[in-house]
Amino acid sequence: FVPASQLIGMSFNSDENARREKLTSYVGDTLALRVIEIDREQNRLILSERAAISEEQRADVLLAEMCEGDVRTGRVTNLCDFGAFVDLGGIEGLIHISELSWGRVGHPRDVLRMGQEVNVYVLNVDRTQRRIGLSLKRLLPDPWSSVEERYQVGQLVEGVITNVVSFGAFTRVEDGLEGLIHISELAEGNFLHPRNVVQEGDVVTVCVVNVDGPRHRLGLSLRRVLNKSGGMEQSSELSYQASAPPA
Repeated sequence: FVPASQLIGMSFNSDENARREKLTSYVGDTLALRVIEIDREQNRLILSERAAISEEQRADVLLAEMCEGDVRTGRVTNLCDFGAFVDLGGIEGLIHISELSWGRVGHPRDVLRMGQEVNVYVLNVDRTQRRIGLSLKRLLPDPWSSVEERYQVGQLVEGVITNVVSFGAFTRVEDGLEGLIHISELAEGNFLHPRNVVQEGDVVTVCVVNVDGPRHRLGLSLRRVLNKSGGMEQSSELSYQASAPPA
């Protein structure tokens, strides 16, 4: 038996009728095959046309038949600052760090590990340069596509501070979905840097001030929650003094 996945020229995007028609066309053909599995107890012999060709030929075949929109299985071979390389069975593709997750990723090792087997989405194929762009996040639901259904202005939500910058603090409210607490919405009073108010890893309750799904923007406020809770006076004594931010 030769599985369809082990035949050269079988499309991964074909519908069932097209696949059946293609398989029927093999009747009477002579194929060069390699034995990849023997099970004597089950009287089963599994063969492969792909395994019968050289590694270089295999890479050429993969590159020729791969198309944008394919979903392939590969193995992580390298993790670097800008992304992860995945062996697709003879040729490598790159998952750029921006395609690893819908959320913020500090380093690819936060999402993947060496040798891990993963399903990937083929973003683009450059046969001239022999480059394949892959995505992990495109196989997951985009949290921004329905953000306006789940979050409304004035709603209170809990989040985790993920990054503090000069103009505010990014806050993860769910996997793959971050909002921004602008510096003007952090707290009352004077402070030199947002780090005088919040730190990465802090769990905070924030108020939704604007939602823009198409532009991937979620505006949040910590100041309005503090004002409502009456916690301003106590908090200002602790952290809102004008002092140099930590290095």
